[in-house]
Amino acid sequence: MVAIHIASSALTLRAGHRALNRIRNSGLQPEDIHMIPGAAGGPKALGIQGLDLALFGQWLSRSPQPRSLIGASIGSWRFASVCLPDPVAGLKRLGELYTTQRFPKGITIAQISQRCGAMLDELLEGHFESLLSNPLYHLNVVVVRSLGILQHDTRSRLALGLSGVISANLLGRRYLKRYFERVILHDPRLLPPLQQLLDFPSSHVHLSAMNIRQALLASGSIPMVMEAVRDIPGMAAGAYRDGGLLDYHLDLPYNAPGVVLYPHFVDRVVPGWFDKSLPWRRGNPEQLKDVLLLAPSRSYLASLPYGKLPDRKDFTRFLGDDQAREKYWRKAMDESQRLGDEFLELVDTGRLMDRLQPL
Repeated sequence: MVAIHIASSALTLRAGHRALNRIRNSGLQPEDIHMIPGAAGGPKALGIQGLDLALFGQWLSRSPQPRSLIGASIGSWRFASVCLPDPVAGLKRLGELYTTQRFPKGITIAQISQRCGAMLDELLEGHFESLLSNPLYHLNVVVVRSLGILQHDTRSRLALGLSGVISANLLGRRYLKRYFERVILHDPRLLPPLQQLLDFPSSHVHLSAMNIRQALLASGSIPMVMEAVRDIPGMAAGAYRDGGLLDYHLDLPYNAPGVVLYPHFVDRVVPGWFDKSLPWRRGNPEQLKDVLLLAPSRSYLASLPYGKLPDRKDFTRFLGDDQAREKYWRKAMDESQRLGDEFLELVDTGRLMDRLQPL
């Protein structure tokens, strides 16, 4: 990727207080990075593809070393793509497969689940063992185990359960433990570098060739959109769903050395999926103290078609005109090269410190 010069900044860079001091004092080198989170957000991932390509295809490879990747929903799919034999080809393939998905009017939840499973199979091409033996990356996949009435996939029961979740969340995130348990499926070679998880009942399970496909599918299974994933080998019986329900933007107690590098869709951290409409719900500054968050700037977003990144609502917005949606999404992916170019230019010129803002 060749650095380009643009009239306005494409990237916003925000850092937790300890990362801010560290980078201002010592700069940022790829060897400083041992942990990378990936948020839930569906097609928004396509809108930062160019940033992912610069990070995983160029910058991090300057200092090869084992790194932990932790993702929920599309974040786990992005990182599974990175763990394929060729991370650049994997990320591009994910973008193309997602873009060409089509969900016509009247499609059922079961049919959506089947199509997403087929997309995942086409992405992974059976490379389960290589995902788990990658010498550079340790994959961690976040899912939730649904409790009570949320174990069901019937619309009436699920809607009733989700209305309870919304009400409980308004009182406080801690009440969500009545509805969900967090499960992190991790590379068996290494636990995710996190402090003890005390906010919700949480457990760790080894990823294996027998469960990695189901784990990734569960991590993106949005209730009312896709079916829950059941009977996952190595896990307790139950209904497993999108990890973003509890950990939308992965506001977790990171315990990795150096800087936690976070390529993200927005310049803030929203703890859970049900907090999206609650502006007072913010990430924990102490948990995010080592995070460097990279996100598209407001001016960059304004320059895109429709003034935003691709999102899941586009399937409805462009219903009956998939060609127009695909054209828009490919344009967003092409434009996102600016994000990666700008990051590389900032780190190579030493100007990254001048652009840092508090997270």
